[in-house]
Amino acid sequence: MRWRLGGLCLLAVLAASGQSHDQEEWIQLFNGENLDGWIPKVRGHETGVNFADTFRVKNGVMQVSYEGYDPPFNARFGHVFFERPYSYYRLAVEYRFVGEQVEGGPGWAVRNSGIMLHSPPPDSMRVDQTFPISIEVQLLGGDGERERTTMNLCTPGTNVVMNGRLEKRHCIQSSSKTYHGDQWVRAEVLVLGSAVIRHIAEGEVVLEYEMPQMGGGNVDGHDPAFKRDGELLDGGYISLQSESHPMEVRKVELLNLAGCMDPDDPSYKSYFVKSESSACRN
Repeated sequence: MRWRLGGLCLLAVLAASGQSHDQEEWIQLFNGENLDGWIPKVRGHETGVNFADTFRVKNGVMQVSYEGYDPPFNARFGHVFFERPYSYYRLAVEYRFVGEQVEGGPGWAVRNSGIMLHSPPPDSMRVDQTFPISIEVQLLGGDGERERTTMNLCTPGTNVVMNGRLEKRHCIQSSSKTYHGDQWVRAEVLVLGSAVIRHIAEGEVVLEYEMPQMGGGNVDGHDPAFKRDGELLDGGYISLQSESHPMEVRKVELLNLAGCMDPDDPSYKSYFVKSESSACRN
């Protein structure tokens, strides 16, 4: 089933929160207390090893911290994965950049992080793999002077289709405003399997594309078995990055758009767009 951005079905999804009589059941992926449900992977270390306490919870926020690093950074890019995959959903992450970049971090990584979507399982990543094969919603902070958009698209080991053509550029800018300083930003993503992905910054749509698929470069050290070029990405794991600049996250929440679509079932929600009969109670 193909979705088009101008279609009535997609418009209904985007308007669901305003038109539905159902209460939206957002899942809090981050509980504000600890990293339960999250799996770290830092380059140079096995999956599950939270090197130098890179990802930690303090004062109710998830911190990406480098206090335990012995500089330089040495390309120890990291990711923390939520424990289960999703396919059709709305995701919201509230984040901000703080402090100074750790010594040895690359110049492009100043106030730079990301939300990775449609990744293979975290234990598929090899010890020296740089990034998961995924769709990256790139998060960028301003330097106080120049314009710098956030919620851009980057594609480690992937490609997408935009305006009817296959896009092989590694990073594509969004139309967002620049967020300077340490202000909190709400980043939302609408994900409809392999059909449509839409980036929304503080309620404004800033980028959209379709048909995410494996392909391209910009990922090293991966297992070739998990990179099947041309195969559409219909779902996968979600992770947050550590790319050498400290960051805080106070909320990670998800509205699952896949569920029971039988109106007579008590678990039915009018905003579901993908049927999962196993979710029905009757």
